[in-house]
Amino acid sequence: MNTGGYAGKTAWIDLTHKEVEITTTDSELMKLYMGGTGFGVKLLYDHIKPGTDPLGPENLLIFAAGPLTGSDSPSSSRMAVTARSPLTGAVGMATSGGHFPSEMKYAGFDIIVIKGAAKEPTYLLLDKGRVSFRSAKKLWGMNTFDCQEFIKEDLPGNGYRIACIGQAGEKISLLASIINERRAAGRKGLGAVMGAKKLKAVVVRGDRKVAIAEPERFQTALVELLRRYKAHPTLYSSFSKHGTSALVDGTSELGIFPTHNYSATGLYDYAEDTGYETQDQDIVRRNPCRCCPAACSQVRISQEGDYPGVLTEGPEFETAWAFGGNTGVSDVSAIYLADRLCDEYGLDTISVGSVIGFAMELYERGIITSKETDGLELNFGNHQAQIELIHKIAFRKEFGDILADGVVKASERIGRGSESYAMHVKGLELPAYDVRGAKTHGVNYSTAFTGGDHNRGYAFQEIFGIPVPISYDRFSIDGAAELCMWNQIMEMALCDCPMICAFMISEGLLRDEEQGNTQELTERRIGTVSELVSAATGLAFTPAELILLGERVNTLARCFNLREGFTRADDYLPERLTVEPIPGGPSKGALTSLEEQDTMLDRYYAAFGYDHGGVPTKERLKKLSLDFVTEDLQKAGLNPR
Repeated sequence: MNTGGYAGKTAWIDLTHKEVEITTTDSELMKLYMGGTGFGVKLLYDHIKPGTDPLGPENLLIFAAGPLTGSDSPSSSRMAVTARSPLTGAVGMATSGGHFPSEMKYAGFDIIVIKGAAKEPTYLLLDKGRVSFRSAKKLWGMNTFDCQEFIKEDLPGNGYRIACIGQAGEKISLLASIINERRAAGRKGLGAVMGAKKLKAVVVRGDRKVAIAEPERFQTALVELLRRYKAHPTLYSSFSKHGTSALVDGTSELGIFPTHNYSATGLYDYAEDTGYETQDQDIVRRNPCRCCPAACSQVRISQEGDYPGVLTEGPEFETAWAFGGNTGVSDVSAIYLADRLCDEYGLDTISVGSVIGFAMELYERGIITSKETDGLELNFGNHQAQIELIHKIAFRKEFGDILADGVVKASERIGRGSESYAMHVKGLELPAYDVRGAKTHGVNYSTAFTGGDHNRGYAFQEIFGIPVPISYDRFSIDGAAELCMWNQIMEMALCDCPMICAFMISEGLLRDEEQGNTQELTERRIGTVSELVSAATGLAFTPAELILLGERVNTLARCFNLREGFTRADDYLPERLTVEPIPGGPSKGALTSLEEQDTMLDRYYAAFGYDHGGVPTKERLKKLSLDFVTEDLQKAGLNPR
């Protein structure tokens, strides 16, 4: 079997015993799960027992590249990082870009699987196929930027790429992320998993190239993908220029930019002060991920406001919302500083901004007072208090310790009805789209296997008006569930397993003016990635097989969650979105009732081949080559029919 596209090796690393086993990457794993998220979900399912403590030594931390990672395919320097999430208890998976993913392949590894826990602070060095354990005692306590610089200065030669945690991960904050350069594997508390393992960093350096099984075929598919990118009306003219910051304006125009912890959507306009026109004035350069023609990541320095001279890479749209509209802050320099601090401390910006917005609403409602907040006046718009809370969360100091584990655990500690204002699904804080005015996006929030996560099945049809595979009314529940399923399958099959940036696929591949029926258009778009991956690997990944791949990985991840005790009851939006209409703006009056959610869940489960409780049927499991799951579900008392 010719397996180009893969480095061919998997590193199994035991921190407890300081043991390493390097194996050949399993060929069946490649064919059925392809790479990235597929690898992570399958290995997590197979190698940890139900009920495993997410912060215990038996939890796995898996870094997995895809077959396109490190190749010349554009926007493919991506990886998936997977573990059982300490924040949610569900599958914890985050993707990240930059240069680390490609360098991991050049170092000789498709997958790095880490278990156990070191006795003292440690970092791992994977250098040109060799794995070694290094002391991180002198690195412990450093922020992520200093840690990376220190390691590069300390090691001989150059070319090292580093993924590490900051002080938040060391303090086991469940909001902690993993930072490589200034890219984040941001959500679900993966940085806390590293911290619990006393693992400060993973360092990679390589000298190999990614082999391509069929170079001419690969080049032909590559040219077609680039043609689609170049033909796109706004990819280079807008997205490449502004990055994701333009979504502040776009979602505001739709009336789905949530403000004040989702309590005041449409009542305030933050686009003028924090949107792309304001942010564009501060751009000093772009910093692309490896082999990305769009280079959407912008480096900015604040010129005005209360915090002039703050340099940050970003902020992404979600961050601009989390520390802007969500907390009532309109000073863009304060948002830059919050973004910079989170990157340094290794904190997820979405969850941190969400938990601060939650605390601000509790304060304004009188549920908590300044006596509990260490004297901080947590009114919406108080950016000084926001900055102070970020410091406190990172170091688990005072009131920051209550917030450091997210909105669910904070509401449990605070009590007094505070759970009504905790905006989350499955324990994962909601991101920057008010899905009362975007029904398909809402189904994705509620059903994504990682929790309230916009990236598992992004509804670009609603957000960008892209009519693929159909035009869609964002206020209607008709077709929302089926469209969500399509999006989740496409996200997995085209992005999260081959490892291509989801922004580039949804913008550059899925949006064009070609005509044809839905099936023809779907196969045509899938066909471009199908050709790329097949040519790279020498394996036959047909469009039909890619669709099955998307179903298979999503379903196996759901089965992992079912095995851990998740049920249909966990697939609902927070109460506010079901009983309180959007109060103002273009989406005024929109909400998603419990009755609508029940209907959409029934339709979603039916589309995926699940029963009324969201359990896959035996027939669907067999079709997806997941027969082995049946016995596990039976042991959990679920009994697939």
